[in-house]
Amino acid sequence: MGFSAKNIKKDFPIFHNSDLIYLDNASTTQKPQTVLDSIHSMYSETNANVHRALYTLGSLATERFENARMKVSSFIGANSEKEIIFTSGTTESINLLAHTLSRNLKPGDEILVSEMEHHSNLVPWQLAANRTGATLSYIPITEKGELDLSEPDLYFKPSTKIVSISHVSNVLGTVNPIKKLSEMAHEMGAVFIADGAQCAPHQVVNVSDSGCDFYTFSGHKMLGPTGIGVLWGKLEILESMEPFMGGGEMIENVTMGSSTWNEVPYKFEAGTPNFVQAVGLGTAIDYLNSIGMNEISEHEDKLTAYALNKLNKLDDLQIFGSPTDRTGVISFNVKGIHPHDLAQFLNEDNIAIRVGHHCAQPLLASLNETSIGRLSFYLYNDESDIDKFCDSVIKTKDYF
Repeated sequence: MGFSAKNIKKDFPIFHNSDLIYLDNASTTQKPQTVLDSIHSMYSETNANVHRALYTLGSLATERFENARMKVSSFIGANSEKEIIFTSGTTESINLLAHTLSRNLKPGDEILVSEMEHHSNLVPWQLAANRTGATLSYIPITEKGELDLSEPDLYFKPSTKIVSISHVSNVLGTVNPIKKLSEMAHEMGAVFIADGAQCAPHQVVNVSDSGCDFYTFSGHKMLGPTGIGVLWGKLEILESMEPFMGGGEMIENVTMGSSTWNEVPYKFEAGTPNFVQAVGLGTAIDYLNSIGMNEISEHEDKLTAYALNKLNKLDDLQIFGSPTDRTGVISFNVKGIHPHDLAQFLNEDNIAIRVGHHCAQPLLASLNETSIGRLSFYLYNDESDIDKFCDSVIKTKDYF
């Protein structure tokens, strides 16, 4: 039958009997019925605390939870499901790394990020630098919205200990060359982390071939529930790290004076895990696999090209960034209309877009902007969504 966004949209209850045009997928995505059913099933049929109960209900819950871990492992090409740590999202994953990896930092060491980072991949490293006396530096961006790697020696130095870069920019859609970046980091003896929140939902990811030491992403940006995220790390590094939080499940033995730690990944999953959400993420992965990540990526590429062509024909509309390698994220402003006003007028036509600083204030400062609009596509969007968006923009321009 081929790829059909129209047919895919039928799997999502929020679109039933609705003319909603949802173009804010970089923020969060809608959920197919299968994901909603799996969450309901966990609570109504197999709700028991995982890893703790010997009774049947607890065993079933644990089995479904660990099966979700195996699905994630396969989805991103990990070497072992032990390398998959469930967190509450990308933000927690990066904070976990910022706390654990920074314990050996000292004044004179450097942490390297980029100018296009989401605050979640910037603020934790600022805090780590403040705690340790290390220096936080960044790779600037070019006019095209790509990382400026023309003089890598300015950024990758013997003092560089941690490098953390977004795989895809949540503002510009730029796909960064993480394999090349990881090689540069490793030449300096640094650890390399990729924030994959905007990539894992849209492209095939193979962490084993990426060169990364760690890779992070969130379930709610890939059709899964909120409150679940993934931290992948190389097993040998995870085994050498100290835990992030203390509590139940992450321990091997506890006395009043000391504790020893459980094996990976449980060492990093203190307390009752988000097991229902993890099962929902596993179901979302099943859904994505049933369509095919290559097919989804190809659909989004075509849709992005179509949108750029349409938008470039609109008077007074400025698009930010023109990266060669990009995903379905387009940021823009319309001359004479504040982004917040535009969003309100679009909302009157039931069109949902994101406006603001997109949790990337340093990037917007480099663009000399404080607020911009953003379109972000997913598998259930099609050309008609873009046509309706453009018609609404023209109508709004006429009003102003």
